[in-house]
Order: sequence, then structure tokens, then C-alpha cells
Amino acid sequence: MAHWFRKPKYTTLKRETLRSRIPEGLWTKCPSCMEAIVKKDWEQAFKVCPQCGYHQRLTADQRIEQLLDEGSFVEHDADLLSGDPLGFHDTKPYPQRLEEAREKTGLNEAVRSGLGKVNEKLVSIAVMDIGFVGGSMGSVVGEKIARTLERGVAEGCPVVLVCSSGGARMQEGIISLMQMAKTAALAARLAEARLPLITILTDPTTAGVTASFASLGDVIIAEPKALIGFAGPRVIEATIKQILPPGFQRSEFVAEHGFIDIVARRTELRAILDNLLSLFLDSLRAGTKKKSQAQRTKKENFVLSS
Repeated sequence: MAHWFRKPKYTTLKRETLRSRIPEGLWTKCPSCMEAIVKKDWEQAFKVCPQCGYHQRLTADQRIEQLLDEGSFVEHDADLLSGDPLGFHDTKPYPQRLEEAREKTGLNEAVRSGLGKVNEKLVSIAVMDIGFVGGSMGSVVGEKIARTLERGVAEGCPVVLVCSSGGARMQEGIISLMQMAKTAALAARLAEARLPLITILTDPTTAGVTASFASLGDVIIAEPKALIGFAGPRVIEATIKQILPPGFQRSEFVAEHGFIDIVARRTELRAILDNLLSLFLDSLRAGTKKKSQAQRTKKENFVLSS
């Protein structure tokens, strides 16, 4: 009778064995909705959650891979390095902070710039990286943006600026703020050359960058729910003593008020950029053809009159 009460012996797997059956790195979790996502699918969608549409921040390298033709990017000005003009020291010396950022990101500064192609269309491009000292704009970032705009004039090609920044770099003081005027002046020079400037605003794009070149694009594109503004919402609420409306300073809210032309999902961004470049380049060719015809007619009239 005793055997009736005996439990049969089954082979059980230890917790460690069960865990080892699931390959590491196969899944990731959306920071917004906490949904489990196959990591390969997530990366192929450029870190956009298929469930809630959350756009995870990308590095400058990932942006270049997303937007440009494979192998077409030729980097310029990669050797420019920030100095320490003010001998600034907060919780650590400024040179130490820069060195730690270089080790963390593999970048020399908060922006990569150069020439590349979008569906065989040449562009002068600069891509900011929020991971390098918060994507802050110091003297080198401003200089690289300025050179990107100058390169567009020299090459006679459109300029694309991908923005992601916490604003001016306080460790460089007034030198950092001067970059706002410098980049705005170069954007005006590009406009005088009748060459297009397309700016892409990602999360976050704030302060001095928003107040200068980021807002000067002929077409301004933003990713969904990106934080876009000058001062932060908490600072504004504390200043005006009012509660801000829902979605304030998010790209959809900013677009409704006319400061952004297109809010585009990341997966659609390259196609939209390609279409815009085609429209701009067709317009440029038509303008050049019309100008040459006018010059030829003027020359023929001069010959006939003489």
C-alpha cells in the first residue's frame, strides 16, 4: 500500500540548464512599452519598436548606415579636436571629460561629417551623436558643421544635417555660443548659392542647435515624438508659472505650430530624403538650363545687333 503514496521520479532540469537553452542576445526589450522584441528584427528596423513605434536613439555611425548608400561615406575633418580655452573644471577637468567621451563612443567629437550618396545623389552631410558629451555644440562641432555647409557650396550639392543635441557646451563658454552665428552665416551662404539644406531633427534637438542651423533648413524633418525646443519644459513651466499642454515640444506638437515640415518614421526617412533630393536636383537642373538659354539668347542678340 505504501507505494500508492510514492511520487514517481521525473528527470528535472535545473534552472541554470533551462536558462542556457535560450541564446543570449536573442531578445531585447522596448524601453517604452517593455515589449520583448527579437533583437535582429529590432536592429533591421533601425531600433524602432514594432509594437508602440518608439524610436530608440541611434549613434552617428548607425545614422550614416541608415541614410547613405553602403560604402559611399567619405569622412572629412575627423582629426579636429577640442581644446580647453577656459581651463574649465566642474566635477572633473574638461580634457578628462573629452577623453572619456572618446573612449566611450569611439568618436573624436559629437559630430561626423563628410561626403556621401543617397541613391547615387551626392550630399554633404553631418551627423551629430548625443552620446558624446550630450551632443553638445562646442567650437569643433560648430566648425565641422560650418565646413559641411561650405563643402556643399564647393561641390554644388545639397547639404543634410542630422541633429541631436543638448545645446551649447558650457565648458567652452562664449566660444560655444559663437558657433550659432557662424553656422547660421554659412547656411545663408548656401542659400545664396541656391543649394538646398535639409535638416533632420532627432530626439533630442534643443537649445543653441535648435536656435541656429537646425531651424534653418529649406525642409525640416523630425522623427516621431522627438523632443524639440530651446529651454526644457520644466524650465519653461517654472518661468511662466503655467502647466504646459500635452505633447509640448514633441515633434508632432511643433509640426502643428508650423516649425516642422514633415514628421517621418525612421523606416521611411531614407525614401523621403531621396524624393526631396530628386525634387531639388531637378529644380536646380531646370534653373541652370534656363539660365544658360538666357545667356545664349543674350549673346545671339548682341551678335545680331553688332
